Amino acid sequence: MPEDLCYILDFNNNIATLQTWPLSLLTLRVLFKELCIKREENEIRSIYHFSSLLQHPKLKEIFVKGVKRKKRHELEFMASTCVEMCQNVAVDFIVDFGAGVGHLARVLGFGCGIKVCCIEMQDQLNKQAEEIDKKMMALINKYLPPKQAKTCQTPTHVNLCITPATAPEAFLQKIQKSLKLRKDDYKFGIVGLHSCGDLAAVLIQMFLHCKQAKFINLVGCCYMKLSAKDTANETDQGYPLSQYLSQRSLSFLSYEAREISCHAIEMYKQRLAGNNYDYLKIHSFRAAAERIIAKHYPELRHSGLKSIKHCGNIQFEEYFYRAVSGLPLATIPAENLLTAITQKDLSRWRQIVIYYTLRLFFGPLIESIILYDRILFLVENGCIVDIKSVFEATISPRNHIIIAGKR
Repeated sequence: MPEDLCYILDFNNNIATLQTWPLSLLTLRVLFKELCIKREENEIRSIYHFSSLLQHPKLKEIFVKGVKRKKRHELEFMASTCVEMCQNVAVDFIVDFGAGVGHLARVLGFGCGIKVCCIEMQDQLNKQAEEIDKKMMALINKYLPPKQAKTCQTPTHVNLCITPATAPEAFLQKIQKSLKLRKDDYKFGIVGLHSCGDLAAVLIQMFLHCKQAKFINLVGCCYMKLSAKDTANETDQGYPLSQYLSQRSLSFLSYEAREISCHAIEMYKQRLAGNNYDYLKIHSFRAAAERIIAKHYPELRHSGLKSIKHCGNIQFEEYFYRAVSGLPLATIPAENLLTAITQKDLSRWRQIVIYYTLRLFFGPLIESIILYDRILFLVENGCIVDIKSVFEATISPRNHIIIAGKR
């Protein structure tokens, strides 16, 4: 039964099983428990421990207005990690890369009095952020005494696209101009909350090449978008970074391997245990859709499909057209969708669930390899490095923060 598969995805022996599993699978399970970076949360104090302003009855809601539960959780504990780093490493400000509309910057700037420079490539998001900042500052001046209001720091928003080709000197000149810094003896920390694909590698390189950068807090995501040996020149690749892995067989990770490392193993374990077989059948819909795309539009393999929740009465034809609505393909006639092969794919949903579970089984190991590569690269360059599982994995599956400082 699908619920029995939960045992495979549980490395902590929390789930009992009466099934007889292959010895090879049990051995791998023990090895993965030892080799993978632990995903259980470390003891991290909430940001509310550091800031009473965030609990102000007239202000607390504005900090998280329009912010979804996952993002709220990440803001709370990434902000805490940043505050602790600022207490341990003297910096003048933090640079938040991929800042969006500045939620993290407002928590740190207004809530904790830390100066934040936000780097965001979309100018419209910067404009939205500045409008929210003005409203926040107006409320602070209204409800807080002047002495306390003066401790709040309004974030600075900079429109800049960071790529592997961005020279550290150009980046530094941009933030010096934006922050009106007269000298170059300033110090800052780098924050990347869910740095997609190669951005994580770019931020690590930026951290190492800027003498003013004193620490980095980094959360990666979208590993399948990494430029690896199969997709990039060796000088531009996001994986591997470390000399250690570059000289070993692990220097190559396929797209499929990198993609499976991005999935939410804890969430899927809950779905397997929930006995919602209709929900699990969505995998057969997805598999059948992938086969059709690969046949008619092979150049669109690995393209992102829209997430469609499985309803008990949804038909495959409706699912397919909704899932591919964002792809540049012409309408495929219904007779090319509902073939005998498709019907067979849809009937084999249990086998597809088993196969998908076995793929997920390797996800934490592959993610650990990518994270260890980044840690090794920082260590090879003389940094002091730690990695902590800060976020709750069922809320935010990419729950590790790499924390590094310079010696």
